[in-house]
Amino acid sequence: MALTARTALLAVAGAPVVAFVEPSRLGIVAVTAAVLALALVDLALAGSVRRLTFVREGATSVRLGDEVAVSLLVSHPGGRRVRGVLRDAWPPSAGAVTQRHALDLPAGERRRVTTRLRPTRRGDRHAYRVTVRAFGPLGLAARQGSHAVPWSVRALPAFESRKHLPSRLARLRELDGRASVLVRGQGTEFDSLRDYVVGDDVRSIDWRATARRQGVVVRTWRPERDRHVLVVLDTGRTSAGRVGDAPRLDHAMDAALLLAALATKAGDRVDLLAYDRRVRVDVTRAGPQDVLPRFSAAMATVDSELIETDHRGLATAIALRATQRSFVVLLTGLDAAVIDEGLLPVLGPLTRRHLVSVAAVSDPQVEAMRKRRGDAEAVYAAAAAEQARAERRQVTARLERLGLVVVDEPPDQIAPALADTYLALKKAGRL
Repeated sequence: MALTARTALLAVAGAPVVAFVEPSRLGIVAVTAAVLALALVDLALAGSVRRLTFVREGATSVRLGDEVAVSLLVSHPGGRRVRGVLRDAWPPSAGAVTQRHALDLPAGERRRVTTRLRPTRRGDRHAYRVTVRAFGPLGLAARQGSHAVPWSVRALPAFESRKHLPSRLARLRELDGRASVLVRGQGTEFDSLRDYVVGDDVRSIDWRATARRQGVVVRTWRPERDRHVLVVLDTGRTSAGRVGDAPRLDHAMDAALLLAALATKAGDRVDLLAYDRRVRVDVTRAGPQDVLPRFSAAMATVDSELIETDHRGLATAIALRATQRSFVVLLTGLDAAVIDEGLLPVLGPLTRRHLVSVAAVSDPQVEAMRKRRGDAEAVYAAAAAEQARAERRQVTARLERLGLVVVDEPPDQIAPALADTYLALKKAGRL
């Protein structure tokens, strides 16, 4: 039972009776009893909320930033008309636009109630419960009941870097020979012969074909297909730091999705591994049409763990999944201590067998601090930022000396920069 504001107003309206007609306890009791009697009668005439039945319909997944609708079919098998309010409760991170809905449901009918969701965090968002409050005809009291109506909506990574995909696909078509540009490099496939032009690599000259013709002839090559690309997300503590308005892990996921989409279009096989001290995500053997859906669904429920990453275990996990020469992309941090003590000791076997790239999200705030000179505090902050930048460059140089390809860019550039690195490796024939 729930009393409404009308009940309070009715009690206030009875105050003059107590003050002027019967200023005694008897007057108070009489007014109170009259108000309660009317409320009980109103409650008895209210529709039953226990007999209502509920069925959910609607979306089960949505990308961050998008909005979806989840419908609730409310059926009234019989009895008095139900007039009141329905509350479809979701957690705050589900971003329910409107959770309260007016309800007017005659017996034997049903109504559709739609709640629109705009999640603010990745992961599964579960409906809590449905609460219905049915008012009596006088509006003094209401019956109230709650019902468990399970439903879940998975909030997928936003994939904001999707806007960079068309331009990279155009460059990929050039590399693939559907446009006029063909490339040469170690590990590429022979395509055709053509006349030599100034600027061609002399190593591509086909001397036998040249001897049979009037002019110099060169071989043209196209990038190989069916390469193996293994995208590795480091979900240890370094991925939990916020850069801009999101954790580093979220920016790394965005870059991983763009790379996966591009590599799939290039005909390469793309797998995903997320690791800290154990495997968090393992997506393998996904078909070309399933790569992005499976990657997104797997990433949605992954969060950073506030623990140090076990790099030896990570190297073992990579070796088990990359049984042939692969392009291994490790999305991690460039903290000097972590790299020196954790990653560098295990890179040897990986770099001997695979082409390895380390991609890291830099903090643009550090660059902004480096340029400040307003007062003493700003100067000290600039000095600290300059030292951090120098340490990051030293780490990058050490990794590059070992043959790794390092991509170190701010959040809005990490995804396109990693895609450009992939295309550059394709063009150079290294992949």
